[in-house]
Amino acid sequence: MKIEEHVAFTAKHNDWHVAKKLTELEDEAVAHFLAGIANSVNSRIPSYMAEKIDIEGIRRLAEEVRKETLSDTIVALKSPGTSRNLGGLVRENDKKLKKLLVDAAKAVLVSMALEGMVPVSYPEGELTGVDIDFPYEEDHVNFTAKHGKWIVVKRLIIDEKTPLLDVARLLASINETVTLKLPAYAHIDLEGIEGEFSAFKKVKKSDIPKVVEVYEAFEPSTYADEEFLEHARLYALRIALEKIGLPLDVPSKSLEKYLEKA
Repeated sequence: MKIEEHVAFTAKHNDWHVAKKLTELEDEAVAHFLAGIANSVNSRIPSYMAEKIDIEGIRRLAEEVRKETLSDTIVALKSPGTSRNLGGLVRENDKKLKKLLVDAAKAVLVSMALEGMVPVSYPEGELTGVDIDFPYEEDHVNFTAKHGKWIVVKRLIIDEKTPLLDVARLLASINETVTLKLPAYAHIDLEGIEGEFSAFKKVKKSDIPKVVEVYEAFEPSTYADEEFLEHARLYALRIALEKIGLPLDVPSKSLEKYLEKA
């Protein structure tokens, strides 16, 4: 049986009930749909990490490190003291395993600390509502796409034996896929945006204000159509933070390795 071209996302777990499917696959429509998926999964990741990470503690730490300026906030996020405080919010005694969870927790901290100062999510908001039948009766998260050569299936059936951290891992993996695919559908010149920060190789503490200055002067209209200016701006933030050594996105590999070794 031939599978129709589509992009679909469904989530059914506790109070989360979303079922959406896109079949008219014009590039702009796909980009907006993917942005909604990213917003949806990213908003849920912290709660699924709460068994091992003190999320409310991270929220308080984010308030402590948030300063008057974006530059000072990012310097505070990079400080050894912040790293030590963050480590204290991770419930794991094994040092190697703890590092994997700290990597994930750091992305949550960065996002919470910068929220309100700069856009850390796409302008579409989250996907809400149930517009199609759920593909499974069981609790689950399901992301599928088939469009030309792009085929993806990311799925997890959730039962009482499923570690909640495994749900977080899947959600982070979905976000990573969206992050890779969205620029192509939104026609964002990602290489051009990366070029804005190409002068920065190994960024020292003293260089952080310079990187932030480039981000704050960033003009997204050079690299994206008006419909996707804020999306391009978010990619510029992601690249700037990567140069500084801070993650904006929870790394699925860190959670995957933790689940394998714990």
